[in-house]
Formats: sequence, structure tokens, C-alpha cells
Amino acid sequence: MSKVNEHIKLIPNLRFPEFEDSGEWEIDLFSNFIKLYRGSSPRPINKFLTKNENGVNWIKIGDTKYAKSYVLGKVEQKITIEGSKKSTRVTKGELILANSMSYGATYELQINGCIYDGWFVLREYAKSFNKQYLLQLLNSNFLQQQYKRLAAGGIVKNISSEIVYNTKLPKPSKQEQQKIAAFLSNLDELIEAHKQKLEWLKRHKKGLMQNHFPQEGEKVPKWRFPEFKDSGEWVEKKLGEIANFINGRAYKQDELLSEGKYRVLRVGNFFTNNEWYFSDLELDEDKYCDNGDLLYAWSASFGPRIWKGEKVIYHYHIWKVKNKEEVDKQFLYNLLDYETLRMKSKTLNGFALMHITKGTIENWDSIIPKSKKEQQKIASCLSSIDEIITAEAEKIVQLERHKKGLMQGLFPQLSAL
Repeated sequence: MSKVNEHIKLIPNLRFPEFEDSGEWEIDLFSNFIKLYRGSSPRPINKFLTKNENGVNWIKIGDTKYAKSYVLGKVEQKITIEGSKKSTRVTKGELILANSMSYGATYELQINGCIYDGWFVLREYAKSFNKQYLLQLLNSNFLQQQYKRLAAGGIVKNISSEIVYNTKLPKPSKQEQQKIAAFLSNLDELIEAHKQKLEWLKRHKKGLMQNHFPQEGEKVPKWRFPEFKDSGEWVEKKLGEIANFINGRAYKQDELLSEGKYRVLRVGNFFTNNEWYFSDLELDEDKYCDNGDLLYAWSASFGPRIWKGEKVIYHYHIWKVKNKEEVDKQFLYNLLDYETLRMKSKTLNGFALMHITKGTIENWDSIIPKSKKEQQKIASCLSSIDEIITAEAEKIVQLERHKKGLMQGLFPQLSAL
């Protein structure tokens, strides 16, 4: 096997004690270790989709939302046996690598099925790599940086087989690979356990809201605090009657900077810790949000959030929400959370609702207690579970950062190449 950059001393910063004297890691091109096989799609795809339970799993990039710790075992669609003959078959236990959208992300399959051309399947690597080590390596920053560098610094939307084949993979002994893989897999299991706890907490809050807010057609909730049992029916209000929804600013791509005076809060930063962009623009005060402001993302994963942190600019796909006098702000947050669940239960032409308009939310029929004290009592109850949810979500972020830092030590740095 021909070696690349043989003068490089490839040794990670972190190493388990039993391997400290094991020498340098081998490094070579991806193409010398692994073979890629591209997926393919029968066309037109709609002709081959089926709801028959005997159909073949049709594995798309969008199905990765069901993945846990880069293990994929659930899909939304199936194709016919005839369609599978025009596609690329994959089997349980194989690794597939995304070449579009979340490019470079690699998953282990827990199911058999077929992949379209948004995937590569990886084969003929067993001689060189432990599968779990390879899965961790391919999802590391070590590989992501190489994809970006090999794409000549452009905005990468997909990666070709040529780009993947020209990345370089570090290969320690199989024993050291196994040790690294087991260590990182244990950390993945811990992170996954906390994610499951977080989902349980969210379901618990959903159940609480369904009991603390009146059900469809009702004027009082199922559960009511004793001091408000004789306070009468709640009153019907449109959301636009109890709050103002203020538009954020639309940005052109060249206005979003890698550094600047203000961070720009986009939907990608609203619920997750995506990469931040910045702006040096000075805007009207209502285009900024500050600590404690109530916000609502109306596109993609829409819903409310109370902003915690420094002053930022909020993007066009987010509204700043200002409560009117008759409604408590913390209650309004929980009301919007509850009404969002109702909105998401609605469908449009058979498809899940992906965004809402300002007119829709302002005219959305809701119902609130007359008493601000009752609003505050409900808000206090739901806020206590919100605090636990926030703490659990932060714990996950910290664990993921910890893992990322460990991976930077356990795998050699790209600067060494």
C-alpha cells in the first residue's frame, strides 16, 4: 500500500496508556482502504412507492431524523420489489454516507432496504477498520474539515466520490481502534440516555398542558387550582388580541458575516446549537431581542422560546412577541407552546404544516383565564418543568461538547497532514 505524506508523525494528543508505546498511526487515502457504491433511484419514484408492508425500505436523507447515535433503523416510505431492482440494495449492519444535505454524515443501518443517489454505501473495509471506530472517525471534525478543504473553499452542498476518495484516514492497530470505539460508544449511550429523558420530560409537559388548558370545545380546563374553581369560564381571544408579533429582518447571504458586533439569531440557532452568523448593521431597536424577550419561530420547527443571553438580531423567520396588559408574559409563552401543538396537529393537503403566516397566528382562536393571578399560577407550574427541561438540554449540549473535545484529542489533527 502506497503511503501519503510519509514524513508526518501521526500520533494523537490523547492515547490510552496501553498504546502509548505503539508508535505512529498509519495514514492513507480513503480510496486505498474503502470502496464506495452509489445509491440509485427508480424513476419516476412515485410509480414505485408502496404502502404494502412487504415493500422494501426506501432510505432517504430525511430519515436520519430518526437516527440515534448514528444508527438508522426507521424510514417513512417503502418501494415495490420491482422498484428495488432499479435501486441499490443495502443490508443491516452496513455503513452509508450522505453525499448531499448533511454531507459526510455516516450511519450504521439496523434495517435492510434500498438507497437513492444521495447516499454511498461503504464496503470492503473490514481488513483495515473496526466498523465502530470507522463510524466515529467518519463523523468526526477530522473528516468534515477535509471535505471543506477539498471542495476548494466553496459553499459545499454535496460531495462527490472523488472528494471522499481523496480524504485521508488515520489507522491505528485494530486493538487501539476497538478501545477508541468502545470509549466513544459508551459516551454515545450516555448522551442517548439523556436525550430519552429529555423526550420524556417534554411528553410530561405536553400532558400537563393538555390538562391545564381547556380541550377543544371546552371553556374550563380539566385541572384547575382550588382557589380558582369558582372563577368562571375562560374567555375566548385571538392571539393577535393579546400579543403583538413583530417581524425580524430578512438578510441576504452576503450580509451574514463570520464575525461582527451582533449575532444573528436564525431558526437554526433557535432550538439547536447551529453555527452562528454575525452582523455589524445598526437597526431599529425592535429588530433586536434581549435577555427575557419572548420569541416565536414561524418556519420549519416552529414554536416559542424565551431568549436567554446577550442582545442579538433576530432573523425574518422569527417574531418578537410582546404581551398586552391583560396577559402575563410567562403564561403567554406556555399558551403559545400549547397552541403550537394544536397547529402542528393540523394538516394542509395531507402534508404536515411546515410554517405559519403572521395572519394565521394573529387570527388563531385561543382561550385564557380572566384572572391574571390564575395565568401566573399556571405559568409557575409549567415553568418548573421548563427549568428541568432546560437543564437537561444543557446537560446534553455539555456532553456533546465534551465528546467533541475528546474526539479532537483521540484523532490526529488535520493540521498535521
